[in-house]
Amino acid sequence: MKKIAVLTSGGDSPGMNAAVMEVSRFAALAGMPLIGIKRGFNGLIGKFRPQDSYTEMSMDLALDIADLPGTYLRTARCEEFLLPEYQEKAVNFLKKIGVVGLVVIGGDGSYQGAQAMSRLGMPCIGIPGTIDNDLEYSETSLGFDTAVNVCVDAVRAIRATSRSHDRPALVEVMGRNCGDIAMATAMSTGSEIVVVPEVKNWNILDVVDRLDSLIKRGNNRATIIVAEGAYKTMKPYNFNAFLEPYTQVFEDEPMNARRMGHVLRYKTASQLRSNVIGYTQRGHEPTAQDASFAFEAAHMAIELLKNGIGNEVIGRRHGRIFHMPLDKALKIKPRFNRKLYQLINSL
Repeated sequence: MKKIAVLTSGGDSPGMNAAVMEVSRFAALAGMPLIGIKRGFNGLIGKFRPQDSYTEMSMDLALDIADLPGTYLRTARCEEFLLPEYQEKAVNFLKKIGVVGLVVIGGDGSYQGAQAMSRLGMPCIGIPGTIDNDLEYSETSLGFDTAVNVCVDAVRAIRATSRSHDRPALVEVMGRNCGDIAMATAMSTGSEIVVVPEVKNWNILDVVDRLDSLIKRGNNRATIIVAEGAYKTMKPYNFNAFLEPYTQVFEDEPMNARRMGHVLRYKTASQLRSNVIGYTQRGHEPTAQDASFAFEAAHMAIELLKNGIGNEVIGRRHGRIFHMPLDKALKIKPRFNRKLYQLINSL
């Protein structure tokens, strides 16, 4: 009887628990006992006591966590796993407890760990679990749709109060180095400006000019959506030139939503307010789209492992579930839809 394992790794995303539950259900249907690895790859390298590293996944447990946000198995990043000796240690540990295959739910860093273990003889299947949607091979990832819906609800509420007070709003959303959440949120809410990390060396004064133009045309309640990673790719700017004297900001400090809001407010003489949606994007119950993706991805993962196939990842494109070699998936470089970005910022 083949025994397999499942883990969640990297940042948590809505739908991880749903995916773990579905992996449990389909593994049970296939007659394959399932081990849940706790705290990502950390649970494979002896950092914790055995009872804190893994657990047998019963059907009752799987059903109990199905509707919970977050991940029951916990998740964490594991810097040690970049080293070959820890990768070998993880594979040896799984073989020692009788595991012949591993389902890894996470993002690109998690996939690299799965790739290393596959090369060492442990078949791994990757399910994309990240709100960032930065795995180019798949058009979506677990948690992305939920994160966008959380942002859309928040921005609609913010736009309502902006309309009531006739003042602009800046809203920061997550996404790390990918602007997909920001772009989707902007399109879904009628937001007038979007700033994303894919646009290198963007100038904050261009955003000032755009907002000022909107205000002069009578739109004094415009919304600016900023992806959190965009501050890293902006053109260097001296914030001390116009921040209030009591605000201590030094040139080597990074930009953030509050500081960007200061600049926009002073430069446009508006009453702009800054908002950060934050971790609610990662801690919400999954939408139906994310939950159904978890169902289909889990089924395909178990089918692959049941047939002795590893080093594959699962994705969705044009509404259909598919799998492809992990090595190939990691080589696909992100593509940015600049025309869509320009269209959002042109209205």
